[in-house]
Amino acid sequence: MKKKALGRGLEALISESLPIEEKPKEKSKGELNEEVLMLSIHEALKNPRITLWSPEAAAVLRYLRKTIPEFSISNEASKLLEKAIKEKYPEVWSSIEKRMKKVE
Repeated sequence: MKKKALGRGLEALISESLPIEEKPKEKSKGELNEEVLMLSIHEALKNPRITLWSPEAAAVLRYLRKTIPEFSISNEASKLLEKAIKEKYPEVWSSIEKRMKKVE
């Protein structure tokens, strides 16, 4: 019996199976994957820009830019995001920070 295309998503358009990208195997809890850590650092140093999707945050930052002289959306967003990431993932942040100083 032939499967109908409706509801099969991308499989309906592509006849052969797509290769599944394997995620690096996680180390035991608390142990960071050194290879992934260094790859992430090198990628971040080449392209430190990230994109976020938050209409509310964008509106607040645009409001501040229009009402505060010399306000920088990028600087403020960087400070806020870095603080939040550092608080949520302190072990990863610390490891990245130490290794990044050696790489730069």
